[in-house]
Amino acid sequence: MTIQTIPDYTLIREKLDQAVGVLKEKQIDCWLTFVRETSAVLDPVLPFIYGHDVTWQSAFLLTRTGRRVAILGRFDAENARRLGAYDEVLTYDAAFSEPLRQVLAELDPQQIALNYSTDNSHADGLTHGLFLLLHEHLAGTPYPGRFVSAGPIITALRSRKTPAEVERIQAAITTTFDIYNRAFAAIAPGKQERAIGQIMHDQVDALGLETSWERAACPAVNSGPDTPIGHAGPTEIRIEPGHIVHFDFGIRQNEYCSDIQRVTYVLRGGETHAPAPVQRGFDTVVAAIQAAVAAMKPGVTGREVDAVARKVITDAGYPEYKYATGHHLGRACHDGGGVLGPLWERYGDTPNYPLEAGHVYTVEPGLFVEGYGYVGLEEDVLVTEEGTIFLGEPQTELILIG
Repeated sequence: MTIQTIPDYTLIREKLDQAVGVLKEKQIDCWLTFVRETSAVLDPVLPFIYGHDVTWQSAFLLTRTGRRVAILGRFDAENARRLGAYDEVLTYDAAFSEPLRQVLAELDPQQIALNYSTDNSHADGLTHGLFLLLHEHLAGTPYPGRFVSAGPIITALRSRKTPAEVERIQAAITTTFDIYNRAFAAIAPGKQERAIGQIMHDQVDALGLETSWERAACPAVNSGPDTPIGHAGPTEIRIEPGHIVHFDFGIRQNEYCSDIQRVTYVLRGGETHAPAPVQRGFDTVVAAIQAAVAAMKPGVTGREVDAVARKVITDAGYPEYKYATGHHLGRACHDGGGVLGPLWERYGDTPNYPLEAGHVYTVEPGLFVEGYGYVGLEEDVLVTEEGTIFLGEPQTELILIG
């Protein structure tokens, strides 16, 4: 289910102001976002700089001097005018190339950052076909030889959250906690994982919201040692005494996401607390999160944070988890940019990206407790100049059911 939202023009203008600062910092003359028929292929950066779909070929140009130009088909242009964030809104009927060549001739940028990237999927909206078409439009000019990736610009723009963006993420986290509390109250031996997942979906629907990622897999509800762990939804497995019940869940509220994991334990008859292996596993994950968050400061790289959390897990005698310790969070659940991860091929250079004030990350180490199930916690945190803070109350006590 897709919830339609009205673009927040104030937030878009705020992000465009931020983008000009990023261009100055990166010493890039011009950032050109080239799109078409975005109802079919939506460039991930477009909601930050425009907020609407387009039909015909369109370009949004920002320069480090602060000039902002939108080039759109005649019948798309009114939305850009209403946004009030572009100095010039140029239109065309038959040939997009004419206004584009005119603007580039006036600007004569020495670097033109395009919306493609090898590292950041959220900066890689330019299709190969559009890339070829842009070369055709600019044939005979020097500008194709000046193309560079806009990856560093888009990564900075998405990663550096404004106070308004942080406020939206916090609101989504608060709602997520409310949904979790109702789900915990419904846990009982004999219930299927899917029944608990449906309770959470019902709450999402009643609030008119969306899940943070694919609805079929959000929430994940994992009960006991035989449940599949990962990016899959709940199963017919029934909750039983002696099971760890693990959740991974988030919502998208007011266009921004939460991503929280929680762990409960279902007491067996006569138990008043969790068995020692369960408690030890839980305490180890909590310690790994606390150590990682303590290490998260501006300038520290994602791989350094990952190494801290990973060492806590392996020093306790558990195998290392086969994923990154954390990722950016924002308008998307996996918001692109750097990761708190190891230098594995699949992560490219992203673990080397330094943390900055304004970044919002998840922190999510985990481990498996033999015979009981999976212990995975996930907290959402904000990097500040003074260090990193939790955006919601972290789970530090195992939730006991029964």
